[in-house]
Amino acid sequence: MTEEQIHSNNGSYSAENIQVLEGLEAVRKRPAMYIGDISNKGLHHLVYEVVDNSIDEALAGYCDHIEVIINEDNSITVQDNGRGIPVDYHEKEKKSALEVVMTVLHAGGKFDKGSYKVSGGLHGVGVSCVNALSTHMTTQVFRNGKIYQQEYACGHPLYSVKEVGTTDVTGTRQQFWPDGSIFTETVYSYDILATRMRELAYLNAGIKISLTDLRVKDEEGNPLKEIFHSEEGLKEFVRYVDSSREHLMNDVIYINTEKQGTPVEVAIMYNTSYSENVHSYVNNINTIEGGTHLAGFRRALTRTLKKYAEDNKMLEKAKVEISGDDFREGLTAVISIKVAEPQFEGQTKTKLGNNEVMGAVDQAVGEALSYYLEEHPKEAKLIVDKVILAAQARIAARKARESVQRKSPMSGGGMPGKLADCSSKDPEECELFLVEGDSAGGSAKQGRNRAFQAILPLRGKILNVEKAMWHKAFESDEVNNIIQALGIRFGVDGEDSKEANIDKLRYKKIIIMTDADVDGSHIDTLIMTLFFRYFPQVIQQGYLYIATPPLYLCTKGKNKEYCWTDQQRQRFIDAYGGGSENAVHTQRYKGLGEMNPEQLWETTMNPENRMLKQVHLENAAEADYIFSMLMGEDVGPRREFIEKNATYANIDA
Repeated sequence: MTEEQIHSNNGSYSAENIQVLEGLEAVRKRPAMYIGDISNKGLHHLVYEVVDNSIDEALAGYCDHIEVIINEDNSITVQDNGRGIPVDYHEKEKKSALEVVMTVLHAGGKFDKGSYKVSGGLHGVGVSCVNALSTHMTTQVFRNGKIYQQEYACGHPLYSVKEVGTTDVTGTRQQFWPDGSIFTETVYSYDILATRMRELAYLNAGIKISLTDLRVKDEEGNPLKEIFHSEEGLKEFVRYVDSSREHLMNDVIYINTEKQGTPVEVAIMYNTSYSENVHSYVNNINTIEGGTHLAGFRRALTRTLKKYAEDNKMLEKAKVEISGDDFREGLTAVISIKVAEPQFEGQTKTKLGNNEVMGAVDQAVGEALSYYLEEHPKEAKLIVDKVILAAQARIAARKARESVQRKSPMSGGGMPGKLADCSSKDPEECELFLVEGDSAGGSAKQGRNRAFQAILPLRGKILNVEKAMWHKAFESDEVNNIIQALGIRFGVDGEDSKEANIDKLRYKKIIIMTDADVDGSHIDTLIMTLFFRYFPQVIQQGYLYIATPPLYLCTKGKNKEYCWTDQQRQRFIDAYGGGSENAVHTQRYKGLGEMNPEQLWETTMNPENRMLKQVHLENAAEADYIFSMLMGEDVGPRREFIEKNATYANIDA
């Protein structure tokens, strides 16, 4: 602890003070332990931690409006109309409760069961963590008719809590400046924040969340602003996620109840697609790996639908064995539960482990769905007919898989003939490049490091699985080659299941390598759609990447430089060509095939030089909506999306 730190804390020097400062020092030394990472994801997580506090006030019934502002200097302001953080003297810590909340890890009302019944905050580190990772933070509390204020630098208070004015409102206002010496990025994305605020508004019906970006002004000088507010909550959420699909029926089956002390809210729709899209949340946290609440939902859905179909003799004519997967084809659902003490597990700590939740969700869904089916026989028949169709397709898929396995010409070890495998058999160090076209595939095979890099060339555009029946994928050579090369299996112990099993995954880095043009972007999206719909675990566990080949090779005399952006190219021109484009020779790479093997290795495949973009699943519901909109039948929303985002994309005319 430095002298400066001691004096900044009003000169008091005790064991407790050292403990407090060391707690936040640990956050600054190992930030990834507390907020996940220090890149774009961690940067945005800071905002979520602060907003979570306001949401907790809303869940407790004291707040209905939250304002989030991206300021011109990339600082963030979050203000709510809750009760305001308490400012009275904290006996144990011997300072204002506000200072304790802002400077002590794991302090706050969430740990007092009387204050909050449930709360979000996956890591539970809260606002003190945000404070520690900000160069500066200003907190204002509107409470008891007064405005209280305290400021901090890197988590250390600059002065004691003081009164700075009077007010007739209540609430808390936080403004913070993320520390650029810790975060690799400090520029906030409006779209990322908007996606999360929209999601929170759907998950917490009745709350108004406004998002304002003061960096962007329209022609009249007004900032970019959106207000997210949903009166119907999950009913509107499931309609939004499903808006790009053709509905089997227009009804939303909606459940909002409490079972065994667990509040359960579920919204269900059926559509004509062939995939299952269930998005589950615990205390507003997206549990992308599922857990006990999802297991309870699936169990109830299968049992209830099967019983209804059997009781009404609807399965007799079909003469087909129905499995659990069949009941979920074409299903879109959102499950949101509140748990006082959630236990998270799994690869990304987003899988719910509370056993008592399974029975609560099972009971809630079973009762409500039984009632709905009895009251709506016409819709019930549509669902059961869809289930029978799914069972028939599943059997066709198994036959297609078996047929492919019998007929396909395999190289040694049951691998596709086009695969140029690597010599290592350790998945942790093995990489598979999915390469567009045979010529680029040839260059990649020659340029690679054979010890740990495998190449699978893909001929033409692969099947758009968003529009195809599930079993059709197994009739596609390119899709089958990918599945076999990766070592992915479907179903366990001979069962026909759509659940991908990636236990035997042969590569822990799967890299999509396509041309830097419109066709290449389309192929990227087709492959990502396949992974998202058929084996999302690969994305969830962080194994999928996109290679970024350079756009230009700039040369001037002996100076040469690969450039990935127009800005890099301009910097080269300014540095070596005196600002004149004509003084510099620029080679524009239209495709991977234009590079010789050495260039491809040097720029795009060599781990020491290459730039890989990791494919993250930040928000599964939003990804579901975007994939169905981009790859589905409806042209209107797709055109609108491309027009809005085209300015950011590298699209060749």
